[in-house]
Amino acid sequence: MPDKTFYQRVEGRFEGLVGAALKIYGHPFTFVAAVILVIFFLIKGADNYTNLRDFIRDCILCISFLSFFIIQRAMNKSTTATNIKVNELIATHDKANNELVTIEEKTATELEELADQHKIKTVNQSNKNAL
Repeated sequence: MPDKTFYQRVEGRFEGLVGAALKIYGHPFTFVAAVILVIFFLIKGADNYTNLRDFIRDCILCISFLSFFIIQRAMNKSTTATNIKVNELIATHDKANNELVTIEEKTATELEELADQHKIKTVNQSNKNAL
């Protein structure tokens, strides 16, 4: 396999960073830390609120901030479950390409190349079926 280009190395490192960030943002400890931060923010700023509207705005902002972590956790769980189900289907199917079991570890560029190969394969199969 030839050496990776600079872009491929950067893309690979970025994919690793994204994967780590998704794990961190979806971790329960991160959510607890965010709740503590929100409570501290609201208590510290309680003296500075001149009207109720500012306090309500900050509460809505805090709820939106915390919702991000909850949604990320749900997405991580859903994605993992879907990957396991698809991997099981691929592994048990005789004609399936077993390379696809680890597809989530590929970079965006590699996924685009696989999608193009799949389109070509699909077109060729449909042309054979039409004959």
